[in-house]
Amino acid sequence: MSIPSVETSASPESGGPVPLRRQRDYRLLWSARAVSETGSEVARLALPLTAATVLAASPIEMGLLTAASTVPFLLVGLPSGALADRVIRRRPVMATCEVAAGLAVLSVPAAWLGGLLSIPWLIAVALTVGVCTVLFRSFNLPHLTSVVAPSQRTAALAGFQSVFAIAQMCGPSLGGLLVALLTAPVAVVVNAVTFLASALCLRGIRAPEHGTRSRRRGMLREIGEGMSALVRHGTLRALCATGMIVNLLGAAQLALFVLFAVRVLGLPGALVGVAATGFGVGGLLGAVLAPRLARRFGENRVLLGSVLFFPVGFVATAAAGGPVWLVVCQLGAAEVVTGVAIVCYSVCASSVTMREAPAELLGRVNATIGFATQGVMAPGSMLGGLLGASIGLRPTLWVCSIAALLVIPCLWLSPIRRGARPAAAGSTSAAPLPRSAPAAARR
Repeated sequence: MSIPSVETSASPESGGPVPLRRQRDYRLLWSARAVSETGSEVARLALPLTAATVLAASPIEMGLLTAASTVPFLLVGLPSGALADRVIRRRPVMATCEVAAGLAVLSVPAAWLGGLLSIPWLIAVALTVGVCTVLFRSFNLPHLTSVVAPSQRTAALAGFQSVFAIAQMCGPSLGGLLVALLTAPVAVVVNAVTFLASALCLRGIRAPEHGTRSRRRGMLREIGEGMSALVRHGTLRALCATGMIVNLLGAAQLALFVLFAVRVLGLPGALVGVAATGFGVGGLLGAVLAPRLARRFGENRVLLGSVLFFPVGFVATAAAGGPVWLVVCQLGAAEVVTGVAIVCYSVCASSVTMREAPAELLGRVNATIGFATQGVMAPGSMLGGLLGASIGLRPTLWVCSIAALLVIPCLWLSPIRRGARPAAAGSTSAAPLPRSAPAAARR
């Protein structure tokens, strides 16, 4: 593993690590994610609105535009992990990704003003930003080991999850306001500025990047090493499988949620959005609770406890009914519970990944997990649509609810349970499990 920066050394007053909020490098890294994620949420609304309102996109074109942002996970997800393990200095690559994404997004208003904007142009921008996102994430987890001390990584990961939660809650509202004030193509400029601001924050980090890098053996062989390591490591294999199940079923549910809420439950469109914000609220609470729970119970126990709540959101959605106010309360409360559970799981799973995976394979293992967990979402959406059309909306949601119970034995029958001991005093990690090979886990 890499050597932590000087700022993560022991505090002379307490004898322990300097609190993260007082570490300049972590503040810069956190700020980079904060501005970038908020801008991305703005673009998530502004780009489709540009296609729909300015270019009169057809449903097929809208589908292609949406798919363009996720296809890079399948195209470059695995090679990006191998590339991340080949280098020691990952920060310049991350900053370059942010600059490239910012320039790509900035081309949208420029093309619009020049009369050149088209659907293929927007798709190309979405693909470029998607590739940059995949590369950034593959390099980010190994890079974190250079900035944050091992005892503080769970808290650091929780800080990043708080960024995601806040962006999910505030980003769409901010995006809608900017679109209303500036028009959709101009609102995209905000996203470009946030990408460039993120790059500047990354360039300001001073922590030396000491670490290990893998020997070059050919891209296919290196990718195979990462995949093999994941498959052979019982703990991290279980984390990957759990993430795949949740994302597959979550995508199936999401494909039907709006139709179910409007046509079956009779919710107005505005209230559908209000209920959905519960996940962001829960995610923020989870980011606050995760490091505290990990310190008290150990990460393995938090993981085992989190999965017990995963089916709650599926069951509450499938069982929802009654007056509008009651339905909104049911869905909102379930989303809050699910958000807390998902974020606690994600934080601890990422921390376990960093603990269990050898440094020279961390990038590939993390990328393999991203490839597997993100790659199942497209077929999950298709599965939800097919089931919804054949057996109905509510029955399909009940199928998802029953299938969601699989996450419990998936994790509870794994080595994670055997290693679920309370964390030692002053530590944020449970006692490490035996390493048989590496693997990883992530949103």
